[in-house]
Amino acid sequence: MGTRTRNGLRTRRISRRAFLKSAVAAGAAAATATLPRIHVARAQAPTVWKVQSTWPTRDIFHETIVSLAQRVNEMSGGRLRFDVLPAGAVVPAFEVLDAVNRGVLDGGHGVPAYWFGKHVAASLFGTGPSFGMDAIDLLAWFYYGGGFEMYQNLLQNELKMNVISFLHGPIPTQPLGWFRNPVLRPEQLQRTKYRTVGLSAELFKELGASVVILPGGEIVPALERGVIDGAEFNNPTSDKLLGFPDVRKVYMLQSYHQPVECLEILFNKSKWDTLPADLKAIVRNAVLAESADFQHKMINRNSRDLEELETQRKVRVFVTPRPVLEAQLKAWDVIIDRHSKANPTFARIIQSQRAWARRVVSWKLRTYVDNRPAFEHWFRKR
Repeated sequence: MGTRTRNGLRTRRISRRAFLKSAVAAGAAAATATLPRIHVARAQAPTVWKVQSTWPTRDIFHETIVSLAQRVNEMSGGRLRFDVLPAGAVVPAFEVLDAVNRGVLDGGHGVPAYWFGKHVAASLFGTGPSFGMDAIDLLAWFYYGGGFEMYQNLLQNELKMNVISFLHGPIPTQPLGWFRNPVLRPEQLQRTKYRTVGLSAELFKELGASVVILPGGEIVPALERGVIDGAEFNNPTSDKLLGFPDVRKVYMLQSYHQPVECLEILFNKSKWDTLPADLKAIVRNAVLAESADFQHKMINRNSRDLEELETQRKVRVFVTPRPVLEAQLKAWDVIIDRHSKANPTFARIIQSQRAWARRVVSWKLRTYVDNRPAFEHWFRKR
């Protein structure tokens, strides 16, 4: 029995040792088998898109597309990058849509009003009649009231453009503009050489102005040379950076010509369709995030820069009188009627916006308290 016990123990030790050797060998073989997969999997090169804005480098709107590009880069871990260029780097500002369509650019940043010359209804996505809305209301209509689908149909089916577009960045109500003297009556606009864009051009023509359409970077030189008498661009920050207070000292706030404008990011649709679902989601969410941040930034910068224009640049700031505003509304009635009769697409979009405004603005007027009494209570001079 003793020998058998020793033999038995020896046998069990040999079996255990053999088992361990076999296990180690098998593990090494398995690890070796996985090594080729590790070496084969390599990081893919990033997708880089060339995106040109319609704005000069110094404009706050160009800051916005640069910021959007940073968000996309960070959120995608560098897999998708936008090479952002200012207006004129590849094509003139008003040719960005065509360049994106042809694939000369992968993307573009601007406003739909710049495509007014291609289709009058394009201007309804930012420079149309407000029906009492502001730009936030219009952006809500775009994403929740059918506007997105209508705009893609206009671009892709009616204009045959190989693009996809996302609106973002609601812009505060735009000033009437910069003049030599205050505009106190609508008659003062008659025969004035005035710069604007989109349907707003027709509005001022109805008021008797001689309209000149120019991109942002060309307005101040035109004012300086006397090519135009007055002009609007957009907001105190952009206007200051572009040099308006150097050539005009009267600034008229409030107007119905562009109270609902938003920014736009365009992409070549063929390029867009090649993106995987997660990168498309990243771009869409980056656009929405930048839209909110832009709104916060505009509140801060516009209010600060308006103060600077008044206190340091000696600009005289006026609120546009009611008779001028009422004349604008009457001019809008004429424009809406004319284009609705002539253009079914225009009519459909206008009807959709009007129905949205009737519900949304009614809710806002009954829900939001008038803040003027509160402001005057705490800040009026005593």
